[in-house]
Amino acid sequence: MAITRIGNPAIADERGVNFRNIIINGDMSIAQRGTSTASVSSGATFPALDRFKFYVVSGGTWTVSQDTDVPSGQGFAKSLKMDNTTANGSLSSGSLAQIQQGIEGQNLQYLKKGTSNAESVTLSFWVKSNKTGTYICEIRDTDNSRSISKSYTVSSASTWEKKTITFDGDTTGTLNNDNDKSFELVWWLLGGTDFTSGTLATSWASQTNANRAVGQVNLADSTSNEWYITGVQLEAGQVASDFEFLPVDVNLERCKRYFQTKGTSLSPNAFTNNQTVAMGMARTVSSAQCYMELNPIMRSEPTVSGIGTLSNLKCHTATGGNVNTSSIGSDGTPNRQQVTYIANNLTSGLNDNQPLRLYGDYTITFDAEL
Repeated sequence: MAITRIGNPAIADERGVNFRNIIINGDMSIAQRGTSTASVSSGATFPALDRFKFYVVSGGTWTVSQDTDVPSGQGFAKSLKMDNTTANGSLSSGSLAQIQQGIEGQNLQYLKKGTSNAESVTLSFWVKSNKTGTYICEIRDTDNSRSISKSYTVSSASTWEKKTITFDGDTTGTLNNDNDKSFELVWWLLGGTDFTSGTLATSWASQTNANRAVGQVNLADSTSNEWYITGVQLEAGQVASDFEFLPVDVNLERCKRYFQTKGTSLSPNAFTNNQTVAMGMARTVSSAQCYMELNPIMRSEPTVSGIGTLSNLKCHTATGGNVNTSSIGSDGTPNRQQVTYIANNLTSGLNDNQPLRLYGDYTITFDAEL
């Protein structure tokens, strides 16, 4: 029997795996940074689940978490939960709160945006909230400052509902064929008058803020408010297919293109205290140079940082000594495959070129998110 493939024909394989879902981690199963972050009240951050950014400005305070509340009988085990912990019932004009996922332009070329053959895309997802009413989903073309918004309705309080939204193809604005963000998929949770005072832009147009979230409820008007989402799929065409479940190892590898960790604190790459983080050598009596391979290759040169108590990161020398670290950083700009990490201000006593290993209760993160 012939296999009918839909989605991106360039990446369908002989097993019929289509990777038709443009969204990564749509089943909310991967949470490398941890499963919950409380007291999020400003800025654009990745507080919990991989690939899903939370952006809030004057929109209350939130706990963002991975949850086990899911629609029954659909095959999902996890959801993303937004829990309002400090209400804001009187939004300022510039208030907003959004869940976002950015998408690389090189993964969108088959949509033929900016041509007469531009493809429609269909978004499907499961959502649950105690706050009924109108919500807005938006696609932003960040290459050409264009956007389109569609509404959906939470009809029944505290009940899982499946939503399907089709966005027409856009014959204007070719997307860049590179590893930078070209599309941004946005779920609005609230918006001030800067974003709600116009006419909802239900067709592609140059982005006008006033037309982006017209009709959107204010999810931050009560600390009783919660919002859950899972089963997110965005695909070419005008029909939503069944959710494309991927093996967890495939899903994790796709997420690690944008974020990786090495160390002890964060799952799923956690070590115990005594396991090796990296191997290297002393370069002076008080500094070490360690090499860390990034696997898979990351989207771009990552931002390198640390989580935990730095003095817990130790260099174990070939002669059996342990040397605490008091400062750490990358040697120049890390590339997408390997980073040279420098532990400085070590206790004197190392020998130049002495082999050593880096270990301890500390997490080093590599961030190449969009």
